[in-house]
Amino acid sequence: MTRLALFDLDGTLVDRQTAVEDALTELCRAHDFNTPTEQWLRAALVDRANPEDFVRLRDVFDIAESAPQLWQEYVDLIAAAVTCRPEVLTGLARLRAAAWTIGVITNGAGDIQRTKLARTGLAGMVDGIAVSGDLEIRKPDRRLFELAATRCGVSLADGGWMVGDNPAGDIGGGQRAGLGTIWLRGRPWPDELAAPHHVVDDVNDAITILLNETE
Repeated sequence: MTRLALFDLDGTLVDRQTAVEDALTELCRAHDFNTPTEQWLRAALVDRANPEDFVRLRDVFDIAESAPQLWQEYVDLIAAAVTCRPEVLTGLARLRAAAWTIGVITNGAGDIQRTKLARTGLAGMVDGIAVSGDLEIRKPDRRLFELAATRCGVSLADGGWMVGDNPAGDIGGGQRAGLGTIWLRGRPWPDELAAPHHVVDDVNDAITILLNETE
């Protein structure tokens, strides 16, 4: 296998859940949204967020601000709230020092995902990024994995690894792409899905496994 390591972003490299909760608290406070509006937003954005969510928000509730304005405010608030632990950045630096090629493959809107990568310092640690919103395809579609590998300057045909927390999207998609897989335990595991190569509780444990592959 080539030394290619593809990582999921949300829930793997960064803490999306806390960032979303904090960003929505600030957004709702800034616009004095009532409780039903806030509850709707939290339900709609629990797994992912797109500009269309704020179009629908204005369709459901009587809100004066435009959907593009609300989306941009949300992107800015997420950027301020999202975090990547220093030890994760250190682990990725160790992979790079060991001649690994590192990519990020993530579902979501391109502007918000790239903002997260830039604000956390992750953008400077990776060789390529593939975001589902760029092509309107989502993990586990093999084409997104192919794009990630291409943007990293390598080929899926040479193999590699996929690390992520989503069983179907990350692990199932990685399996379809012919990659070794490392699952971050947390979500329920579907019975019909083949087991990953490794199961860990923290992304740094996955990085350690990859580094051991180098030796």
